[in-house]
Amino acid sequence: MRFQDKRIIVTGAASGIGRATALRFAEEGASVVIADINEAGLAETGGLMARAPKVVPYDAADWDSCRALVAAAVADGPLHVLANVAGMLAWGPTLEFDEARFEKIIAVNLTSVFAMCRAALPHLIETRGNIVNTASTAALQGIAYTVAYAASKHGVMAVTKSLAVEFASKGVRVNAVAPGHVNTPMGNAAPPQGDVDWALVMRNAPKLIDGTCEPSDIAATIAFIASDEARKMTGTIVNVDGGQLAG
Repeated sequence: MRFQDKRIIVTGAASGIGRATALRFAEEGASVVIADINEAGLAETGGLMARAPKVVPYDAADWDSCRALVAAAVADGPLHVLANVAGMLAWGPTLEFDEARFEKIIAVNLTSVFAMCRAALPHLIETRGNIVNTASTAALQGIAYTVAYAASKHGVMAVTKSLAVEFASKGVRVNAVAPGHVNTPMGNAAPPQGDVDWALVMRNAPKLIDGTCEPSDIAATIAFIASDEARKMTGTIVNVDGGQLAG
């Protein structure tokens, strides 16, 4: 019960890693605020949780919606943890990747992380709370056919480290988890069509037998980073990737 009497926001909670993270925090005693644009998915997540959550639909790509989410969370009391999990993946040959998709990925994966952090930080300073962002192995190396996604996740890593430095003296920790391939609808999306060199793609396969992660694997890591057991960690990017980046 590491999070008894703690209030935690989990974005992207309608499915996948976000859902697993919300379930994990609730199991450990937290009062969880779950958020996503997918209201049906949020309702399903809420029905699976050990403690009833506060459900707040929001649009990650909208600044006002991000601010409203934080306001809704703190209306019920102090905020202790922000888990930024919301994200999207679109990949394919760069010369066929249109501007609108690029801009959408940056907005959802990167700009929203900054918007949520900025809105939450004044409240986390009060509680000496912490932030766990969701980066990716694509934040730590170049991966073919994922220029927009990799750029967004490199940005998440930069936001994480920069905020960690700026707010350390105020008692706020800021870290990120970097998942590899995860068994989620996003992770298992249909591969792109077009001029794809699959040998380049498979360079980034996990090395462990059964190296694909489950959402619960990532949720367990997020919960550890957010807990007092990781009280000396800030500005850290934690890989959970089945050995994808091992070599």
